Order: sequence, then structure tokens, then C-alpha cells
Amino acid sequence: MAAGVLRSLDQARTQLYHFTAIVIAGLGFFTDAYDLFCISGVAPLLGRIYYYNPAMDTPGHLPAAVNSVVTGIALVGAFFGMLFFGRLGDRWGRKRVYGITLIIMMLAAVGQSLSFGSSPTAVIATLCFFRFWLGFGVGGDYPLSAVIMSEYANTKTRGGFIAAVFAMQGMGILAAALFTMAIGSIFNAAFPSPPFDEGATASVPPEADFAWRIVLAAGAVPAALTFYFRMTMPETPRFTALVQRNAKQAARDMGQVLHSAFEEADVEIELATAPLRTYSLLSREFLQHHGVHLLATAACWFLVDVAYYSQNLFNRDLFTAIGWVAPPYSMNALKEMYELSKATALMTLCATLPGYWVTVFTVDKLGRVFVQLQGFFFMTIFMGLFAGFYPILHGDPCTLPCTPTPTAPCPDPPLEDPSHTTCGGNPIALLCLYALTFFFANFGPNSTTFIIPAELFPARFRSTCHGISSAAGKLGAIVGSFGFVYASQEAASHEAAYEATSSNFGYPPGIGVQNTMYILMASAAVGFLCTFLLPETKQRSLEEISGEMVESDEEEEEEEEEEEDEDERGEYPEQEIEASHGVMLGYRCEEQEEGEEGEEEDEELTLEELGLGGLVLEERAEDEEGHMPVGEVCMGGLELPGGSMHVYEGVDVHRIYDWSFSGHRR
Repeated sequence: MAAGVLRSLDQARTQLYHFTAIVIAGLGFFTDAYDLFCISGVAPLLGRIYYYNPAMDTPGHLPAAVNSVVTGIALVGAFFGMLFFGRLGDRWGRKRVYGITLIIMMLAAVGQSLSFGSSPTAVIATLCFFRFWLGFGVGGDYPLSAVIMSEYANTKTRGGFIAAVFAMQGMGILAAALFTMAIGSIFNAAFPSPPFDEGATASVPPEADFAWRIVLAAGAVPAALTFYFRMTMPETPRFTALVQRNAKQAARDMGQVLHSAFEEADVEIELATAPLRTYSLLSREFLQHHGVHLLATAACWFLVDVAYYSQNLFNRDLFTAIGWVAPPYSMNALKEMYELSKATALMTLCATLPGYWVTVFTVDKLGRVFVQLQGFFFMTIFMGLFAGFYPILHGDPCTLPCTPTPTAPCPDPPLEDPSHTTCGGNPIALLCLYALTFFFANFGPNSTTFIIPAELFPARFRSTCHGISSAAGKLGAIVGSFGFVYASQEAASHEAAYEATSSNFGYPPGIGVQNTMYILMASAAVGFLCTFLLPETKQRSLEEISGEMVESDEEEEEEEEEEEDEDERGEYPEQEIEASHGVMLGYRCEEQEEGEEGEEEDEELTLEELGLGGLVLEERAEDEEGHMPVGEVCMGGLELPGGSMHVYEGVDVHRIYDWSFSGHRR
């Protein structure tokens, strides 16, 4: 059973401080998403600037291996950051480590924009160095943001609050796309240049080298704006009470969060009567209590990220097929950056953002497990449809017309027509299936895998276990970004035409998009099955879910006595007592003097055996008859206002202030 003072956190009304915590944690997550995803908008520009080959009649593009490292190295850093800072958050405290991650993110964001060198290799190597450390800081933000929000929130809205923090990822993705659009448009207007097919070298103005640096450096701005507020927010009361066992600091932290007075002695009494279980992280007891849960959270996060990050690889192909992005040769470098970012923004608005916010408003009603199950289920369905109908809906590459002659036969396979992307098919239908997959990923496991690990585990392991789970997810993202970018390439039979014209020149032949989507469909199906290993956590206290509090013998005896009393008075009807100003739980008056029916006893209440959740009320001077003015009765520092006494079936009640109080005949 959770201690009474901690229960007050679970049952507190939603107030301004909850929304303040969402904004503070959410801005950090906004920064995380911006930093991770802004690279996709500038990577083509890097290829045009540093890897143009005059011997080839195509715009410059990053070589296969370089592109994988540039876009994926931050995920590698995030993997290590999640493990490192997740553990540190349980040892040093959430607030202290929270500031460290933000400093790393700010320094690395600025550092990556200063990636200068005498050769393309030097520039890219420096960029990758800073992006690794950027990812390291981002990785620490995942477990800390989730755990801080879960430990501040009440049980009624905890899932929605954590989901709201995670939904800022979608806002960060959108902001990265919009800011990249703005920079591309401004630079293109200020430094006009012809498209590639009209001037290969001139299509990349020298000023373009500053455009991508500005986009990357901008990630430091929201981090800097958040730093002050992170440093001034209090440590989570659960950490100070349950991990540090610091009653004085816990009382102060609870007072800041709930805007109520908590006495140090009250916290000490509650912690003493509800001691913690003492097993360690690497123990048999931990495996018995939480081993399956940790395996399930890690597996589900790994599987959803394999599918989620792999799908991003198909963006350029789909955007070009439906006409959102023109062929690269028909644009200059800055125009291409603008067009790609615009398409990403449209996809985010249509599919990504709605899924996040539907989760925010439904997860506390539907439950975490249900949302995750239906998300994995529909991801499986729509990825299966995408894979099954891909050859029909995508169409075939358009080929150049050819009239063979005895001395000049037509090439086999035919050369692709660079002025068209595909012929036939229905790319709009394909895009709809693609968008629905993203929607149900976000209204499903992409959000719930962030929520559930922040609720399942004891306070002293909560950040560590969330870090392990999220690191498993980033491992899945690494597999998706590094592995499936190669696997999704077309088979060897198309290699000649593919290498001659494709912007993906340099990748070895793979199993193709269709077979890759079948693998991703299987990944989502396995995630659906793994979800059944997870318990439902909605509307339950963190201490109840994790089972970290040991009930004392006295508490168990009291519960047994209460159950016996309920059995004994079961033959009498309950009589509800109005509680129009409910502020406290568990208040009960026992062995009070019965007043004569109709007798008015204003502003007095017998003091015998008054209690609130096991806390002793502050002693005040009694009058000669053993009564005290009601206006001076204190519960945890709160005063009950005076009022008239009323007689209800022999139990003296003074306007009981309770969320749900029932009076019984004695």
C-alpha cells in the first residue's frame, strides 16, 4: 500500500504545476526530436555540396555508407545515453541529471554546426563526432522526462500527461521541417541559382554551406530556453521520499508540487509504517517481480522502432512518386532542401501528429495495453496491405523509348526515363496505407512504450529500467536505419538500370521494398504478442503497480478490522453524507459522544480517536468538556472550517470533508 503522503500525490487535483512540468519536460523532448530528425532535411544538401562527381550526370549525394553514418550516428549515441543517464537518474536524482543532459545537447548542437575541414571526409567526420554526443544527451532525456512526469502526475491523468510529453516529439519533427523550409526558401531567394540540369556547378551556391549549419545549430535554442526552468523545478517527491529517504526534503518537494503544507514528521511516520522492499537490481527477487515486465517493455520498444524508423526510409520514394517532390536534377540544392522538408511537414501534419494527440486524450480511458495492442494490430494490417499491393500500386519505372537497329540494339534492361518516376500504379493509395501505418504507430506502441516503463518499476529502479527499455528501442531504430536501408534496395536483376539512374547509387542489391515491408509486418505482429506480457497500469498508483511498499503488520491488522466491521454492519443501509468541499481522504470520527436528536452543537467536535490516513492530528487546547473548536482541527496542516453539528444515526459528524465518505449506523 502506498504511503498516505504519496497517495496525496496520486489523488491530487490537476493543477498548474502539472502543466508546468509537461511544458518543461515537453520542451526537452521537442529539442530531442528536432535534433534527431533535422538531419534528414539537410543530408541531400550535404551530398550536393561535398560529394558531387562531375563524371556523373547526376546531382551529388552522400555515398551509401556515409549516408547511413550521418543519419544514424545520433541513434548510436542515444543508445548509450539512455543506459548511462537512466542509471544515473536513479543514483543522483532526476533533476540533477536532467540538467546535465541539456548542457550536452546544447554544446553538441552548436558543435555540429561548426564542422569545418579541408576535405569532405574531415567535415563529415567532425559532424558525426558531434552528432554522437548530441545523441548521447538526447538519450538521457528519454528516461528522465518520462520518469519525472510519471512521478509528478496523479493517477487519473498520468498516462495522458506522459503521452503529452512524448507528443512533443511530433512537434519537434514538424518544427525541424518548417525551419528547414524557411532557411531553404530564404537562402534560395537571396542567392538564386539554376536547377542542376541547367548548370550542375552553379546549382549549388557557395552560401548553401551556411544553410545546413544554421538548421543544425538551431537545436540549441529550445534547449537553452528550457535550462533555467529545469534547474528551478523541485526534485520529484517520490525520489526524495522513496530513494533518498529524506523526509525533510520530501515534505518540501511535496509542498511545492501540491501547494500544501507537509510536515517532516508526517512523512517520516508514513515511510516508517510502509517500508520499502530491499532487493537490488541484479537479484533473483527483481527477476521474479519485474523480469518479465522488463523483457516485455524492451522487446515491444525494439520491435516498434524497427518498423517505425525503417518506414522513414521510403519517404523520398513515395514523395517523388506522388509528385510532392520533383526529380533532383530539376531543382537546385536549396530548392531540393525546401521541397523535401515541405513533404515531411505534410506527412507529419496528416499522419504523425494526430496519432500522438489521440493517444494523449484516450490512453487514460482505454488503457495502455489496449492502445498498444490495437496499434500493433493495425500496423500489421496496413504494412501487410502495403507489401501485398506494392507492385500494383507503385507502378513500374518509366523507360526511355528505343528503336533498335542492326548496329545499335536497345539496352536490356531499358534505361529509365529521368523525367518521370513511375508509370501506372496508384501512389496516392500507397501513401494512404503508409500514412495509416504511421498514425497507428503513434496512436499505439510508439507512445505507449514510452509510458509503460515509467510506471511499472519501483522508484529506485524506474529510471534505469526505462533507460534499458528505451535503449532496446534505439537498438531497433539502429537496425532499421542501418540494416533495412540496405535490405530495401532492389534485387540484382535491376542493378544495371538502378545504378545508372538512381540517387541511391552505391548501395548493394537487396531484397526490395516489398519483402522488407513483409519483415516489418512480422515485427509488428510479434510486438502484438509481446504486449500480452504487460499488466494494465491505468488508474493505479505507482507504488501499487511496482509493489515496492511493504505493508506493516499494523496496517494489515487495521485492514482486517475494517473488513470485519464492514461485514458486521452489512445488514444496515449506508447513508451518504454530503461532502460539498472534498479535500481529504480517509477521515473518520470514532467513539464520539452522541448528541440528542435535534440538539444543535455548533463549532464543537469530540477529539477521541480522530485520524487521517494513520496521521496523528496536531494537539490543540481542549475545553473542560473535552471538545475543541472545529475551526482549529488540523489535518496535515489544513484547517477544517467551522460549521454546524448534525446527528446522523448516532454518529456525530461535522461536515466531513472527503472525496467519497459514507456514514454507517453503529
